Amino acid sequence: MKALIYHGAGRRAWEETPDPQLTEPTDAIVRVDAVTICGTDLHILKGDVPAVEPGRTLGHEAVGTVTATGSAVTTVRPGERVLVSCITACGRCRYCRTGTYGQCLGGGGWILGHRIDGTQAEYVRVPFADTSTHRLPDGVTSEAALMLADILPTSYEVGVLNGRVRPGDTVVVVGAGPIGLAAIMTAQLFTPSHIIAVDPAASRLEAAKGLGADLLIGAGDDPASAVAELTGGLGADVAIEAVGIPETFELCTRLVRPGGHVANVGVHGAPATLHLEDLWIRNLTITTGLVDTHSTPALLDMIAAGRLDPTTFITHRYDLHDMDTAYQTFSDPAATGALKVVLSRHADD
Repeated sequence: MKALIYHGAGRRAWEETPDPQLTEPTDAIVRVDAVTICGTDLHILKGDVPAVEPGRTLGHEAVGTVTATGSAVTTVRPGERVLVSCITACGRCRYCRTGTYGQCLGGGGWILGHRIDGTQAEYVRVPFADTSTHRLPDGVTSEAALMLADILPTSYEVGVLNGRVRPGDTVVVVGAGPIGLAAIMTAQLFTPSHIIAVDPAASRLEAAKGLGADLLIGAGDDPASAVAELTGGLGADVAIEAVGIPETFELCTRLVRPGGHVANVGVHGAPATLHLEDLWIRNLTITTGLVDTHSTPALLDMIAAGRLDPTTFITHRYDLHDMDTAYQTFSDPAATGALKVVLSRHADD
């Protein structure tokens, strides 16, 4: 089969590699029907995630068809269409028993495209298939389900739920890329009074407006002044960091009111300064987190019921074998306007 192989910082190749095989009775082999690229993959390619070794197949988001299962797998069968979650869960350890699957101690957590071969391939081996895949209803398209592999539960859990968004809150989302847009979409489930989007790219702010942001702060604007004016000088109740650079994290700490929440979602490759000399007196809550995907079943139900339509994040579509072109598009959003790219297998492949 072909797969997108990491060859060290700045180097990748769509090339031949051996087909995955069942190695544990809890495994499933999934034929990848649709896959996407995550901002975390770009961090890996920059060398920001040293745990990813050269030779690794990248990717941790996919929708596909089960082709084989181990003897212990009971909830999915060959021929069924499934969502492959970005988080793998053993289902037995202390963290899994509390729904904190991202911290799995039994061989799970974020492993696909990280510690084991991932989903940007024609086939993928999924460990703990019973607890790490989700069967898809007939009415849910592969593209819609694909947005549940990572960005929607990540934004919802690590941004909206960790940030404790409540009715009537003022929420500022710094970064209107896919994660930030998904945070804007899911924050509305809690009816905040205002949602503010901060991003230098006009195209992304337009996307944020279409998803419900009612104040847009772009290049050349002063976010602190704009948020203060909207809130009578208090600041936002919740600031969601959706970029992953020191400047945006530090901005979020300046935009929230005393007693507010900063929910960091972005993946950071460099240290950020925590200005405790200013923050200690303001009663702020700062949270970080890796998604657990405990919300995936509920989000899937909302999509099936027509309450959410995450396909609005998709800006580019490619054939599965156009992986290099898709990476070029996704890695230069300023020029391409890319939010999420989807690569799909042809029906006759």
